[in-house]
Amino acid sequence: MTTKKNIYILAIESSCDDTSVAVLENDKVLSNVVANQEIHSQYGGVVPELASRAHQQNIIPVVHQALLKAKVNKKDLDAIAFTKGPGLLGSLLVGTSFAKSMALALNIPLISVNHMQAHILAHFIDDEKQQKPTFPFLCLTISGGHTQIVKINNYFDMEIIGETTDDAVGEAFDKSAKILGLPYPGGPLIDKYAQLGNPKAFEFPHPKTENPLDFSFSGLKTSILYFIQRNEAKDPNFIKDNLNDICASIQFTIVNILMEKIKLAIEKTGIQQIAIAGGVSANSGIRNVLQNASKEFGWKTYIPKFEYTTDNAAMIGIVGYHKYLEKDFDTLSVVATARMKF
Repeated sequence: MTTKKNIYILAIESSCDDTSVAVLENDKVLSNVVANQEIHSQYGGVVPELASRAHQQNIIPVVHQALLKAKVNKKDLDAIAFTKGPGLLGSLLVGTSFAKSMALALNIPLISVNHMQAHILAHFIDDEKQQKPTFPFLCLTISGGHTQIVKINNYFDMEIIGETTDDAVGEAFDKSAKILGLPYPGGPLIDKYAQLGNPKAFEFPHPKTENPLDFSFSGLKTSILYFIQRNEAKDPNFIKDNLNDICASIQFTIVNILMEKIKLAIEKTGIQQIAIAGGVSANSGIRNVLQNASKEFGWKTYIPKFEYTTDNAAMIGIVGYHKYLEKDFDTLSVVATARMKF
């Protein structure tokens, strides 16, 4: 009896406001289609009810497009992988329900995936433009909802050694942008203006935490708010006249906080392989500082391709592939979970 050489996984990601479907052949991405939801920009943030409705509208066309782009017939699929959590429950339910239905109709295995593990394992996608880390390594997972330092021992043995005690770093960027009157999502705009400003123009505090490896961004957001209010009271044009310098100073502070924690994690663990993952890992300031630190301290750093930083189904697919190899399948009784740990 011959063993099938290639494994085809269809993966679905619907944890927030992007509907994404990917098709993988083993660990290689054949297609990775993402449908964005523009409607949230007018509300200054993601509206959960609108997000779940948009997922319902998008999911069938996106699945169809992903299969066409990959040139794979649905009958050739070996498994369906999907995001179980964490995320917005309504959005997760759309992806979960569709994944269950498709797996049942095709009579193939169903594989649930932890969204945050997927961000980390995106580094193991077979792509000539990115290197794969070796175990063990440290991963800084930074997104709109999470900020964690994770010790990765193997594909499914991960230990959180530091995490935020309040707000995530992505929220710190977006809320700071909102204070400055920038449209949602504001994080990328802070990054854009920061590249034109002086990062040492203004000084902001580095909040302390009980666990030295934990993060806290709530106090930083408050200090930025008070700073802007004080200066606008003196000069109504303060933001307009100093936008680039303000953004550069905010980004410089946040990046320095992240780097302080990474350095401490390396000292405590002795591991000098560092990866970044999650939507905020697309930030140019973080990428540049990490690359420079790699040269300065001799660290081995792994920075994902931009398309694998934001929420996407390719990262769900790579976890699905490794779970398939372990025959780690789910039954149809599996349920979406808004909050989910490793």
